Amino acid sequence: MPKAILYDSTLCIGCKACESGCAERWGLPYNDKIASEEKISAHKLTAVETHGERFSRRLCMNCLQPACVSVCPVGALQKTALGPVTYDGEKCMGCRYCMQACPFQVPTYEWEKRLPLVRKCDMCSERQHHGKQTACADACPVGATINGDRDSLVAEARSRIAKEPGKYYDRIYGLAEVGGTSVLYLSAVPFEQIGLRTNVPMEALPETTWRVLELVPDVVSTGTVLLGGIWWITNRRAEVAKKEGRRK
Repeated sequence: MPKAILYDSTLCIGCKACESGCAERWGLPYNDKIASEEKISAHKLTAVETHGERFSRRLCMNCLQPACVSVCPVGALQKTALGPVTYDGEKCMGCRYCMQACPFQVPTYEWEKRLPLVRKCDMCSERQHHGKQTACADACPVGATINGDRDSLVAEARSRIAKEPGKYYDRIYGLAEVGGTSVLYLSAVPFEQIGLRTNVPMEALPETTWRVLELVPDVVSTGTVLLGGIWWITNRRAEVAKKEGRRK
């Protein structure tokens, strides 16, 4: 049964234990300076955001039908039956179509590295494969982030709303957005007030992103096309970097 994460913003105390747990799982640095960064990046795959007196989290949504997977021309990104969207850096050719296709603007790029990779949360795919909780859920001291079967978490979210209707905004974010995601949110206020994108479509995106793939050159067909692809990638770096800098 597919797994998911349920994040309840009403329970979050902003302690950032999820950030620390995530950094440890990925072997990434984590200190006071990084903790103060309220945005995801190549060295920070989840981030707690402050919205007045409320908190929220940013991380890969691991969509049920991910646009990033549909546009990747080399299969570096894969949607697993267990739920996570995984990334294979050895296959990646650095085109960064995934960064352009993601409706949540999640994938980031290691711009400063000599051999850069795309970075994103994969919902602790290896841990879940071995029956463990995601690192963020394991680290959360108040149960604001929990991990389990998606159907069970949807039922849990609905139960919380029904039991305390005055506490919750009457919707589950991620239930239908872009066809559904593996990360679900509960909030006391409309989701845009805790920084979530509410202008995304309610249908899955891969069918429309196939139109993008039609424009991707077959880089293995001839040397000329290969060189053209390299030229395109090089000249897109500045544009993607500019867009990445505008991300919330």
